Parts: sequence; C-alpha cells; structure tokens
Amino acid sequence: MDGLLRRWKILLPGLTNHIGCCQKQQQHYRLYHDIPVKKKRLLFSQHFQLMNLREDTVPSQESRPGEMTCKSQRLMLSAGLLCPASPGCFHYMPYTVRAMEKLIKVIDQEMQAIGGQKMNMPTLCSAELWRASGRWELVGKELFQLADRHNQEYCLGPTHEEAITDLIGSQGFLSYKHLPLLLYQITRKFRDEPKPRFGLLRGREFYMKDMYTFDNSKEAALHTYALVCNAYCTIFNSLGLRFLKVQAATGSIGGTMSHEFQLPADIGEDRLLMCANCDFSANVETVSPDKMHCPVCKGKLVETKGIELGHTFFLGTKYSSVFNTMVHTSQNKPVLAEMGCYGLGVTRILAAAIEVLSTEDAIRWPRLIAPYQVCLIPPKKGSKEGKAEVLLEDLYDCVLEAVPQVKEEVVLDDRTKLTIGKRLKDAKKLGFPYVIVGGKKVLDEPPLFELWDQNTGEALFLTKEGIIDLLSKVQTI
Repeated sequence: MDGLLRRWKILLPGLTNHIGCCQKQQQHYRLYHDIPVKKKRLLFSQHFQLMNLREDTVPSQESRPGEMTCKSQRLMLSAGLLCPASPGCFHYMPYTVRAMEKLIKVIDQEMQAIGGQKMNMPTLCSAELWRASGRWELVGKELFQLADRHNQEYCLGPTHEEAITDLIGSQGFLSYKHLPLLLYQITRKFRDEPKPRFGLLRGREFYMKDMYTFDNSKEAALHTYALVCNAYCTIFNSLGLRFLKVQAATGSIGGTMSHEFQLPADIGEDRLLMCANCDFSANVETVSPDKMHCPVCKGKLVETKGIELGHTFFLGTKYSSVFNTMVHTSQNKPVLAEMGCYGLGVTRILAAAIEVLSTEDAIRWPRLIAPYQVCLIPPKKGSKEGKAEVLLEDLYDCVLEAVPQVKEEVVLDDRTKLTIGKRLKDAKKLGFPYVIVGGKKVLDEPPLFELWDQNTGEALFLTKEGIIDLLSKVQTI
C-alpha cells in the first residue's frame, strides 16, 4: 500500500498539470470562436490574371504576322482569358474555365433530362479498332498517331464511335429493357489541323461533348435522334444564340442522315443555303450546284456563312455490324444495334458566342455562362467619393445575403488605387454582365449606385434596394 501511495504522489503533479493545460486550451478555443469572423468577399486583386489585363496593355502574343484572326480570338487574348501554348493549343485561364464549367452544367442538365448517362473513355484509342472500321486510313493525317514502347499503335481520340461500340458489344446482348441507351462524355479531343486558326474556333486540342445512342429498331433510333436534336435546340435557346439546324454531309463518321447546328457569322468557315420562303436550310455540300432552289417550296436559296457548334449523325448499323454489337427486341430476338452519335463543341461554343454577341472592344457572354455575374467598383482611394468605399462593401454583403443565387457570382474590384475608368474598362474586357460603380451620386441621400448592363449598354442609377431587386431576377446555373 505504501508503494502505491508513493506512485500516486509521483504521477499526481503531472496529471494536475495536464488537466490545467487542457482547461487553458478550452478557454483559448472559446475565446477564438467568440471573435466575429470577417465576411469573405471575392476580390478582383486575388484572381489570377495574365499581366496584359493587370497592366492595361495588350502583349504581342495575339498572332503571328499575316495570320488570320477574328474578334473572339482578339478579345479573349487581350482580356487574358487565353494564353497561347503552341499552334492550336491554349492555356485556359480561370475565368474561361469557370465559363466552360457553367456551359458543361447546362449541357449535363439537358443530356440527363432525356436519359443520358455520363461516362469517360480513354484518350488513347486503339489503332486496331480504327482499322476495323476503316477509318484509320480514311481519316489519316487528321489523327495524331503514335506507338508505345511495345509498338502498339494508337491515336489521340477525336471521337469515340469505335471505342463505345466495341465496349457495348463486349457486354453481350443488351435487353430491350436497357434501351434506349444514351451514353455521353465531355472530354478533351485532338485533331491534327494543318492550319489552326481563329483561336478556339479551330484548334488542335479542344473540349467536346460526344453522345452515342443504341436502340433495337430504326424507328426507335430515329425517335432518339429527334430527342437529342430537340435537346440541342433547348441548349442553344437557353444561351440566347440564334442558330440554324441544317442538313449536312455525313463525312468520315458516316451514316445515312446528318444535321449541323450552325451559328451564322461572317468569319464562319461553312457555307450555308437558306430558303427565303420556308424553314429549309442546308450545308452547301449537300446541294447540287445546279439546284439553287429550295427542294421543299422551290423558293430562292440565299447563301450565308456559319460556325458549326454541333453535329448529329444517324449511324444505323454502320459500326454495330463491324463490332457485332447486338441488342434484344421485346420479342427476345437479337438484332444489330441501331446507333446515333451527337457532338457539341464545348470550347467552340464559348468562342462562337463571344464572336457574335460582343462589341469590338468588350466581351459579351451569354448571361447564363458568364464567369461572374456582377462586378462592384468602389471609388478611387483619395478621391472626393473615396469615403463611400464602405457603402460598396456594405452593398456587396447585402446583395449576397438578400440574393442567394448570386452568392458566388459577385466580385469586388478592390484595386482602389486605379481610377474607376480603368477598372470599368477591365470589367468590360472580361464581360461581367452587370457592373455597379460607386460614382458621384453615391454621396447623395439616399446613395445612388450606377449600374451598367453590359449586354445592352444601358446605365441606371439605383438605390441599394433597387440593385437587390434587379439582381434577384438574375438567372444562374
């Protein structure tokens, strides 16, 4: 017993010290958490930008002498949204990635609304599969071809008809209960363009949404084809893009029917024919040169140019017959899968939208996918209105509290050493749909904030309540 008591006398001081230490840590923890947490704001100065925007200069990286350029390429480079890496390849900067991720959400919503299931396939595509379909030689130099250390040949996939058809074929006969099967991905694609040009409109590396569908009859496959085409129309309408759905050639992908979704634009590389009297429109490739009258109503065909944003193909059994991809009918009869494939140029849509919506010196995004919706510009530090900087900060906090859908969409341009004019110019370059300025009227009673609607060029003077009411109507994805 005496030995046990001696042990406790040795241990007790250390145990007492440990308990005291824990009590002090708890007090410090309570004290720390009693401190009010400063509201986190999205600050312009903390966003990574290329030096051309931060210094208000345009570097000589836009193009090589004599190279053809277009408005979207010039605007995206001068705003620091892109940085050239090699011919036809670019670094996508944070604002561009943010817009692209929003566009992908729009696409995901519509593809999944019609039953699409998202997946991802390898970029390295087997030459063996491409040779089986005959496209290894047919596509030829447009493919980035390579061999591994074991001399196995591959290409960097520009599209994945062979891969997906082989995959589905390897699963045995699909039941009619699994149909229609709509599988899609949104990934980087590669094409060895001989002369990359126009920035993201024609590059060697780009993002594309490609969907592949499987049905057990031609009638069912045509129904799926119409379903996807309608979803494409919904996507372009939600972006506010005035597109044309035109008859098109099937090209190297093949099939028996094809349509392109074209955005009319002067720098477009596709020639389109539109009927002046009815809804008929077609790529000039599909119309005989001696038949310049509408095949529907015999009206006059008018030529225009367009940028291809999407392309749909009714494939039938072109690929399923090669890879023996079978499905069952409701009578339990095995048949070759009737297929369709459908592409959307994700990065091309971004650039094409800028091309047709923007002014010569200011980017205008489709509102739904603008990188950020609102930019707040406080007065310049040291100016007559400088003391009103706190009003812009208060407005920022009130907007976020009152309009939850724009919580991650408002940027405060805290570079108050710069004039309002310079910061407003930067906001226009980057394409904020709404810019709110703390100008002279911010000293009025009540304070009036100058709101610029960048997509219409309209300027309004509004109270804090008026700003909140306007922004509450903003649609976000």
